Amino acid sequence: MNSLLKAKIDLLKDVPGTYLMKDIEGKIIYVGKAKSLIKRVKQYFYRPQCGKVFRMVREINDFDTIETTSEKEALLLELNLIRKYYPKYNILLKDGKSYPYIALKKDKDPMLKIAYKDKDKKYLYFGPYPSSQFAYKTINLLNLIYPLRKCKIVPSSPCLYYHLHQCLGPCIKKITKDDYRPLINDIEKFLKGDTQKIVSEIKQKMNLASSNLEFEKAQEYKMQLEAIKYISEKQGIMHQNHASFDVVAISKRDFYFSLSILTYRNGNLLGKNSFVIEEEEDVVEQEISLLYQYYENHDLPKEIILADEEVKNRLQDVFTCKINVPKKGSKKDLLLIALENAKNAIDEHFMTARLEDDMLLILEELGKLLNIKTPLRIELFDNSHLQGEEAIGAMVCFINGVKAPSFYRKYNIKESSGKDDLASMKEVIYRRYSRLKEENQIFPDLIIVDGGENQINAALESLNQVGVDIPLAGLAKDDHHHTAYLIKDGELISLKDKERIFLFLMRMQDEVHRFAITFHRKKREKKVGISIFDDIKGIGIKRKELLLKAYPSLDSLKNASKEELKALVNETIAEEIVEKLKKI
Repeated sequence: MNSLLKAKIDLLKDVPGTYLMKDIEGKIIYVGKAKSLIKRVKQYFYRPQCGKVFRMVREINDFDTIETTSEKEALLLELNLIRKYYPKYNILLKDGKSYPYIALKKDKDPMLKIAYKDKDKKYLYFGPYPSSQFAYKTINLLNLIYPLRKCKIVPSSPCLYYHLHQCLGPCIKKITKDDYRPLINDIEKFLKGDTQKIVSEIKQKMNLASSNLEFEKAQEYKMQLEAIKYISEKQGIMHQNHASFDVVAISKRDFYFSLSILTYRNGNLLGKNSFVIEEEEDVVEQEISLLYQYYENHDLPKEIILADEEVKNRLQDVFTCKINVPKKGSKKDLLLIALENAKNAIDEHFMTARLEDDMLLILEELGKLLNIKTPLRIELFDNSHLQGEEAIGAMVCFINGVKAPSFYRKYNIKESSGKDDLASMKEVIYRRYSRLKEENQIFPDLIIVDGGENQINAALESLNQVGVDIPLAGLAKDDHHHTAYLIKDGELISLKDKERIFLFLMRMQDEVHRFAITFHRKKREKKVGISIFDDIKGIGIKRKELLLKAYPSLDSLKNASKEELKALVNETIAEEIVEKLKKI
């Protein structure tokens, strides 16, 4: 421990706050919070450490502290600082599974949607549901039965739903609250489990269609009744007046820590979220921080059930819900089930590849291999086009070896560059780093481009033009794709005997390929969807706009039947569209 650290430790106070550990370059490598700054920070330097904490303490050259008025304030500040600096030794929980609600907009032109929060007062919420698939099935059924608004943005002319009598048409006429009120009342009843009225109405329609020998229409009504029966049976469990609570348990093994959360809503077990991370010295502090992180992104239940009295007492000031440590009874039994889940999660973790846990070591190895500092922030680029058309560029970002989708970027490449891969690379690299320089944003520790020396030189030319010096490497494979190589400064670095680095780089390359291809496919489909109507007689500008609003993607157009299309165009044109789609 250097003299600066000793002097700073002597000045610490017995107050709550947040501390920021820094390396020799002044970079923040860890953010923590404490009920007592002096007790917590001293522990790092005056107690023997192991694992991740041992590696971190070796790197600490300085630290700063921010005193707060309460532990709750320190918790909030800690999480904000972690999200701001992405310190390499901090854990940010990947979003666990959330459970969807069906949200019914109450004000002008009501509509239905899926929501994962129930805080917006403009909506009525029903659920949560055990799966988004079930919630979407329910919404699709309701949209089929009730003529609510479907378009997110009200168009200037009627869409297909209006022509199919599945929307009242607020785009062309004013629909009053009184017009919508009976629909809203019926939907509320349906989502609360009362389906008697709608079932009776559909049966009447089915019988009438059958009497008129409209057997296809009668069959459609029959299928609606079957769907309502299925959904009603599922909803029967969810709408019982039972409690909503979460059960939390932890398990430890070989310096690893498992947190398991069982989610019960309306008496129904929706599922579980489990997280396995490297254990820190103070498990209580770690559990509190992780739970605070978790409930930043998930709704608080009415009650949290857990096993530790100290955790309960300290969280009681942070969360507004009830926190319970049961000693016996059914809730104690649920706690034992959660504990078993936590143990299973950590056992499964040890049985599978632990690439995630060794990430910092892998990054250190990669840095040594490339003779650069440990690349904690890596940006990868890939370009995509179809015979020079619809050229795009894509960039993905990994921080501390973990995907950081909020930093991903897409680029529409200029037409002049689209047919030249190297020109495309120059354009995207220049646009990315001139923007970062202009906005004084953080630069990556390493840039990886897809390809060999030509791609590297193209990227390097743009970096020089921007006036920034960032380590740059290319990732290439041999002719048979049996071996991957890193290329830096003209040197070919084989990854044949470096399995962990190879797997890590392949995973990153797969991600940037996926991101680029997805973006390119959507762009291409949109263009095909626009152009497919161009040489069909009888489709003018307004009719084309109507078709594109009804079928925004090529996939949605391909799924349309001739009968559906006939609601918007005549039979001859509908047949011509169907024939053209068969050739695509």
